[in-house]
Formats: sequence, structure tokens, C-alpha cells
Amino acid sequence: MTKKKSGSGFQMGTLLALVIMCVVLSVANSNFYSYSNLMGILKQTAFNAFLATGMLLCLITAGIDLSVGANAVFCACVMGAMNKANVTSGILMMVVAIVAGGLVGFINGTLLTRLHLPHPFVSTLGMKNVLWGLALLVTGSQMVNNFPESVQFLGKATVGGFPVSFMVVIVLYIIMHLFLSRTALGRSIYCAGGNMEATRLSGINTANVLTFCYTMSGVMAALGGIVSIGRSGICNGANANQPYDTDAIAACIIGGASFTGGKGTMVGTMLGALIIAVLRNGFTMLSIDSAGQNIVLGLVIILAVFMDVVRAGVEAKNRRMAAAAKQEAEEKEKVAK
Repeated sequence: MTKKKSGSGFQMGTLLALVIMCVVLSVANSNFYSYSNLMGILKQTAFNAFLATGMLLCLITAGIDLSVGANAVFCACVMGAMNKANVTSGILMMVVAIVAGGLVGFINGTLLTRLHLPHPFVSTLGMKNVLWGLALLVTGSQMVNNFPESVQFLGKATVGGFPVSFMVVIVLYIIMHLFLSRTALGRSIYCAGGNMEATRLSGINTANVLTFCYTMSGVMAALGGIVSIGRSGICNGANANQPYDTDAIAACIIGGASFTGGKGTMVGTMLGALIIAVLRNGFTMLSIDSAGQNIVLGLVIILAVFMDVVRAGVEAKNRRMAAAAKQEAEEKEKVAK
């Protein structure tokens, strides 16, 4: 639990970085603080925030889900296939999409825990390609539009100009924060990431914990897919190869999560998702091409990982110094006696 608490200082640094980015972009382009642009940033944040929620659960367990982006597109294409088949119920489309996304996540978790594939990197990377093909297959490699308004509501609707999708994200993040910090299962997720073997020996079913995390990642991907339809009005299976999973990973790592597991908070992930959205928005406003965008985003991820390694090294050094000081004090006390 101390790992979560020690991340508060890092989150303040992330918040400061976000503020500095906003100031720099506002100087570079006076339209940055326009109301329409800020609402656009929140809409863009919502999609990545859903994917990052599931990604965070996997990262806390020292895993990863490289299929979240393709899963989101696949779920959108499942709704597209139903739309082409003249299914008129938007509620039914969304329920089927969420079930499909959760099933994909469950399969990812099963491959890891029951079939014992060596690392989720392998299974989820393979699943990403499977979903890319399935997304094209179910839509006949065509873009689908004219979705019911109920399907587009989450990604399209606003209240007073404020995106409904971001409102839902805020509620979701509050619930997930309480879940991770106040429930037994939430604490088990952190324990599994900190030391899987010790967690198993303590009586916690680690296989079920991991399966739950990957299933939730699939459900979050499905919600992201629903949001994507509202934002663009279409589904396109070709988008399954887009770097959506990279953005989700970046949001988590920038927000304080670690590839070594046991770390990460919903607050930090939200800040990370906002930073990614602000970066993407700034790239567009400054007319930076896709090559430049990928270079900058890659450097940001490398910097975040480097900072995590440095932070972990400092924490390990502090623990060693504290242990040595405690041992020295105990020896002095024995001598005094």
C-alpha cells in the first residue's frame, strides 16, 4: 500500500507538467484556450481514458494489454455489423459490444492464467492482430455509418457544451479509485503486482485476479469503441492498427504506473490521459505531421519510463538506508544493555 501513497509527489509533478504544457501551447496559439478547443480536448481524453482504465489494471499486475485499441475498434465494428443487419435497438448493440469486449478480455486472461502463456505481451499482441482481422471481416472491410442516436449519445452528446463522455469518465474514475483503494479485490490487484508468489501463498487466487483485470480491460475497450462511434459517426475496421494502445500505455506510465507492477492510481492515469490529449491537440494546432507526433510521443514515453526507473532506484536506496539505520540502532541498543 505504501507504493500507492508514495506516488502523490509524482502526481503533483505530472500535474505541473500538464499546466506547463497548457501555458506553452496557449502562447504558441491563442486559440488553445477557446471553449470549443478545450471541449474537444476533453472529448479526445474520454476515449483514451476508457482504454487507460483497463490498461492500468493490467499494468498494476505487472502485465499489459496490447489489444485494447483493436478491441475497441472490433466492438465498434460488431455494432456496425448489427447496424448493417438492420438491428434498430441501440441498447442491444451496446450490450452486445460490451459483452464482446469483455469476452475478448476474458480470453486474454485465460490464455495467461490457465494456458500459461509466458507473458501477456505475446498473447495480447496476437489478439490484436486477430481482432484487426475480425473487425474487417464482420464489416466486409467497409465503413459503416447511420448508427442510431442512442449509440452515438455517449460520444456525441453534450450538456451545456460539456461532453457527456467526459462526465461518464469522471464518475468511472471515482468508482475505480474507491474500488482499488477500499475493496479487498482492489488491494489484491496491487498485491499481485507487487509480489505474485507471495500473494498466491497468502491464499489469494491470483489467476482469478488476473482474469478479472483483463476482462475489465476488455469491457473498458468496448466503452471506448462506443465513444468512438459517437465522435466520428462511423466504424472502420482498418483503424484497428492505430496506436490507441500506445496512447493508453503512455497515459498510465506518465501518470505513475510501472511496468514492474504494484503501482498506479486513477488520478495519475487521468492526468496522463489529459497530457496525451493536450499533446495530440497541440500537434494539430501547430500543424506537426504524424511523423513528428510519433517521435515526440515516443520520447515522452521513454522519459516517463526513465523517471519510473530512477524513482524506483531512489526508493530502493532509501529502504536499504532505513534498514541499515534500524539494524545499527538495534546493535547499539544491545551493546548498551
